Amino acid sequence: MKDRFLPYNKDLKTFSRELRNQSTLGEILLWMKLRGRDYRGHQFLRQKPIDNYIADIYCKKLCLVIEIDGASHSTAEAVDYDKRRDAIMESHGLTVMRIMDIQVKRKMWWVLEQIDQCIDEWEKANPPAPTVKGGVSTSGDL
Repeated sequence: MKDRFLPYNKDLKTFSRELRNQSTLGEILLWMKLRGRDYRGHQFLRQKPIDNYIADIYCKKLCLVIEIDGASHSTAEAVDYDKRRDAIMESHGLTVMRIMDIQVKRKMWWVLEQIDQCIDEWEKANPPAPTVKGGVSTSGDL
């Protein structure tokens, strides 16, 4: 994957730190599964400023934004806002996965299964380069 530049609003840095300290239970529970490089070797970041928004969870390598939505996201205004926000994220080449907070709390296995599917699709589209030993490819393609 070619490194891509994502717009970054430096004015959101302080606010993103505040959000990390005020995370919802759903965000904390999912973060405990994904933090660092603990989940299938991928680095996930929490409360990452992207453009003029802050993504709940972000993985640069996978170009994946995970949003954990509570009940406040079910109003007509919130749905419209989320659609506009997702369109902007997608215009930067990102995939946005929206997961309900209640799903994280009650069906963590299902949430992780959804993330696993994204990782599997990415790995299928981006296979590792063949290893070269002593100038000979070990992939079998000679």
